[in-house]
Amino acid sequence: MNGTQAGEPTHADTVRPLDPAGGPYLVGVDGCRAGWVAAIARCAEPRRLLSIEVHEHIDPLITGVRNGVIAVLAIDMPMGLPDTGPRRCDIDTRTRLGRKSSSVFPTPVRPLLHCTDHAQAVTLGRSIDGRGISIQAFNLLPKIAQLDASIREHCPPELFAHIFEAHPEAAFADLAGDPLESKKRSVEGRAERLAFLEHELPGCGDLLTARYRGAAADDILDAAVLVRTARRILEGTASMLGDGSSDRHGIPMRVAI
Repeated sequence: MNGTQAGEPTHADTVRPLDPAGGPYLVGVDGCRAGWVAAIARCAEPRRLLSIEVHEHIDPLITGVRNGVIAVLAIDMPMGLPDTGPRRCDIDTRTRLGRKSSSVFPTPVRPLLHCTDHAQAVTLGRSIDGRGISIQAFNLLPKIAQLDASIREHCPPELFAHIFEAHPEAAFADLAGDPLESKKRSVEGRAERLAFLEHELPGCGDLLTARYRGAAADDILDAAVLVRTARRILEGTASMLGDGSSDRHGIPMRVAI
């Protein structure tokens, strides 16, 4: 396993592939400024956080699923893009989060994927289904497009038993028994989330409080809680939100918790 040890900043261009001999692995992934931050545990030790890695591109992680090195990958980024209207899984996730439902951005419709101007995207979205697109969701379009392209290139249908969209705030709410009131970027919010993770992944504190180039503290915590989601998927105890539908390319539109 070639992970980054606690206290060492991660360089996205020096991350090496996961060691197949040490796997298979459970991986939680969140988008970050440098690209993607991945929290990693072995399936054999699902409650021991092994490493944090920062990747410039999503391809190495998706190909890790294809090659069987990664048993389950849970990622906080929309998979399965509608041609029009909202996805049922987003509606269900907002319902689960109640008063914290604003943390779930509406998934953009596929025709907006390659818009480079926010005003253009708003106009196009409104012409399709009457909805625009928030600036927050618009800023995610390059990452959504990158993930979509990687999945379509590397993932035959059978791999959708191993790669899942997930939502960190919904995962923390499930872990805590109720949506967390604290804001994840606040000092209080980071401390609260870290405390839950230290209970779920004993000994993870040093890895989760180290600095990693291009990944904010909340990105790291979000990736880590999705290791729990990946474990629940592996064990068959995860909840799957959505109506079982897929997009035009056969990519499931669902959120795992």
